[in-house]
Amino acid sequence: MRHRIKKSPMAQINVVPYIDVMLVLLIIFMVTAPLITQGVKVDLPVTSADKLAAEDVKPLVITIKENGELYLNQHSTADKPLPRIELSKTVSEIYQKNPKMPVLVRGDKNASHGLVTEIMAQLQIAGIQKIGIVTQARHK
Repeated sequence: MRHRIKKSPMAQINVVPYIDVMLVLLIIFMVTAPLITQGVKVDLPVTSADKLAAEDVKPLVITIKENGELYLNQHSTADKPLPRIELSKTVSEIYQKNPKMPVLVRGDKNASHGLVTEIMAQLQIAGIQKIGIVTQARHK
């Protein structure tokens, strides 16, 4: 004797609404992701240098605001200023984990030139030999 199980029409799950929600979330993430890559607003100097090719490794970016505050993009508190005294130690720890990581300095164009060069000297003391400077491309 066989028992037949009768399937009710409600046993099937309609996945169309879930797909719609997923696509909307995907669009939201695609739009907002570029906006949150650099959380600290600085006014970069304008140059006519060509844009560099993209690297596979996310660079370590040290941002220097006009008032002298420092920020690291890979620091645990990227949205809070990093004390200058902790810069060498923190950068050295990050760089030792990945020595091929590019190191870039984003200095506000109104920041003191002396401050920017002091930060670059601290980075060299931390063991970093190649340091790039981030600028904004001149519009043609």
